[in-house]
Amino acid sequence: MRIAIVRQKYNPYGGAERFIERALIALRATGSVQLCVIGRAWTQKPGIDFIACDPPFRTSLGRDRSFAGAVIDLLAIHRFDIVQSHERIPGLALYRAGDGVHASWLEQRARVLPGWKRLAVAANPYHRYVLAAEREMFKHPALRAVICNSLMVRDDIAQHFAPVRAALHVVHNGVDLEAYHPRAAARRDEIRAAIGVRDDTPMFLFAGSGFERKGVAQLLRALARVATPACAVIAGADKHAPRYRRLAMRLGLEKRTHFIGPAGNLVDWYGAADAFVLPTLYDPMPNAALEALACGLPVITTLQCGARELIETGRNGVLLDALDIDGLATALSDLAQPGRAGSMRAAARASVEHLSLDAMADRLLALYRTLAPAG
Repeated sequence: MRIAIVRQKYNPYGGAERFIERALIALRATGSVQLCVIGRAWTQKPGIDFIACDPPFRTSLGRDRSFAGAVIDLLAIHRFDIVQSHERIPGLALYRAGDGVHASWLEQRARVLPGWKRLAVAANPYHRYVLAAEREMFKHPALRAVICNSLMVRDDIAQHFAPVRAALHVVHNGVDLEAYHPRAAARRDEIRAAIGVRDDTPMFLFAGSGFERKGVAQLLRALARVATPACAVIAGADKHAPRYRRLAMRLGLEKRTHFIGPAGNLVDWYGAADAFVLPTLYDPMPNAALEALACGLPVITTLQCGARELIETGRNGVLLDALDIDGLATALSDLAQPGRAGSMRAAARASVEHLSLDAMADRLLALYRTLAPAG
């Protein structure tokens, strides 16, 4: 079976790209597929073909529009049994909604923007283009199936685009359960010592790029209300990172926050932390939350996060609204109590043991077989 994966650009820290890498590895291991990535740029992987599709552009709108048109032209020349697009391109049969629903993201983002900026976002040509492309894609007669990486995304799509309800298939992100494991704590003391954190200091880990969407400001404001000497490690990339460092200083957290920048492999940080916190405004299904659970960390996240279906408050983490800073402070204080986070480790690990890479590959292949041409 010849399968093409469409994604514009490779970002080693991006959740969608990490999903693609894991899916490609798992699918290739089955021996039943031939894989190809179509994109502007990609990190070459052995055994996986790459077709460059990099038309010129000047703006973000032009970037997406030109890429969509070039992909359609390219697919008229190259033939595949399955084309799985991770971009909003009308006219393709299979779409993976790894970025969720753009309209839902804008609704959540509007909750933290001043009135003038909400108007600016609404008038922004790029957002108008994405919303239009999303509508056209979901109503296009060529669309046969949509891969949703969480129940939240499935329900969001069904709410905004009811006619495609029957085409929605939930295939959760897979986790490498051997690489992400509670034994990551073996280097706990070493990793903590490297940033000057005592073994008995409660340590919360945040990981994600795009600090506004992922809720770094909410985390910092909540941490400032925690009486115990808990600290936070913030991993991820953001062009406005200095702004968040300044916020930490204004809140008196300069000695309690550690901005470590983007990290390709977070295993050691999961092992060093007591809990994972992601107060995100909107996140379809963050890989970092799954990895943290696999490492035995309880997860504090929001009702606007796809990982909510895996979290049971008090058992393996805490769920709350993205803007509930008081509730977040309470959750941090609770998990900072001696032994509290540790008591959730077994339940955290158990909550993702059904999400192996092999299980993901099996579900994807089962869907592909229903879509591939006969013979």
